[in-house]
Amino acid sequence: MKKRTLGLLVSVIIFGLSLYLLVTGSSVLLISLSDSSNIPLGTFITWLGMIALPFIFYFSIRRFRLPQTRTEKVFSQILKLFIALAVLWVPISYLLAGNISNTFTEKAEFQGGQLAMKIFWFNCYFTVAAPIFLAFVFGIYSIFRKKGKK
Repeated sequence: MKKRTLGLLVSVIIFGLSLYLLVTGSSVLLISLSDSSNIPLGTFITWLGMIALPFIFYFSIRRFRLPQTRTEKVFSQILKLFIALAVLWVPISYLLAGNISNTFTEKAEFQGGQLAMKIFWFNCYFTVAAPIFLAFVFGIYSIFRKKGKK
């Protein structure tokens, strides 16, 4: 099996499993990884799913891996930036929440407060939606590029 095929298969399985557990609200997400019960497994399952999503596009669209034009290189670099953002999701979330379980309160200070929570949710939505939107725009670009060649 080629590395690309294996990478795609692993990414799809990780993303699918993560999505299933999150959508069903599985109790697996609440399993604590520490004695103090403040490190839920759900944080890391979500993180793996967020990392797997842009890798699905990376492994399934050849021109993201091997760009041939300047525009394709830009798309490829943007996707790599989104992969980096996904990898940094837990550290960014920790800096915003002040804890690894991503809980926020009504306190006035920034870390763990309401503004940090709004930034956290924007970061979550953006980390998931951005690679999907990029793949969509790349698909439209590819269609028009093919029509222009005819």
